[in-house]
Amino acid sequence: MQNKIKIKEIFESIQGEGPYIGYNQLFIRFSQCNLSCSYCDTDFKTAQKEYDALELADIVNKSENIHSVSLTGGEPLTEVDFLKEFLPLVKKKVYLETNGTLYKNLEKIINYIDIISMDVKLNSSSKNGDLFDLHNKFIETAVNGKKELFIKVVFDEQITDDEINNTIKCAEKYNIQIILQPKTEGEYLKLNKDVMINVYNKFLSQYKNVRLIPQTHKFLNIK
Repeated sequence: MQNKIKIKEIFESIQGEGPYIGYNQLFIRFSQCNLSCSYCDTDFKTAQKEYDALELADIVNKSENIHSVSLTGGEPLTEVDFLKEFLPLVKKKVYLETNGTLYKNLEKIINYIDIISMDVKLNSSSKNGDLFDLHNKFIETAVNGKKELFIKVVFDEQITDDEINNTIKCAEKYNIQIILQPKTEGEYLKLNKDVMINVYNKFLSQYKNVRLIPQTHKFLNIK
């Protein structure tokens, strides 16, 4: 008997974050998460429909003109038993959006993932405590699996120098690209220009593989 899980929503849209901005994707929003970020603006807990692996794979494989299928949430890796059934059936490129903490679950399905967009959850902005040990183990797992990986950092004016230094340490061992993402409220940036540039320059003074990219889908008023 196949596992069934609750999916919040499935929709086609343009990726609005990170280096793959502007690519058309099929988004599958999962309905569970192991964290509770203070800035989370997604109602992912209200599930709309149950799917088994065959049903969901059929939807994905019939999708046309998409760059990839984005597994988002919530946290997709909380549903690793379902993913073990689902991902071998998928015939599209798989793009995983993750909070970068469930590295043991990543190990179980890493062969079916193509691109990993990993959030670094700063305590100053997410209020989840210090997660750098888990982030480092997650990055090591992804790199050992030879997967394309970049990390995103949602920040506000409360970011600390220690958090900047620890984020750079996470990335520099493998020259992983860091995407700095200023916190937003609705469609508006929460930070002023001077704060954003100051944080960017602090990163850039120590590490060159870093970019400042806001959530462009908010400005475009799309999902």
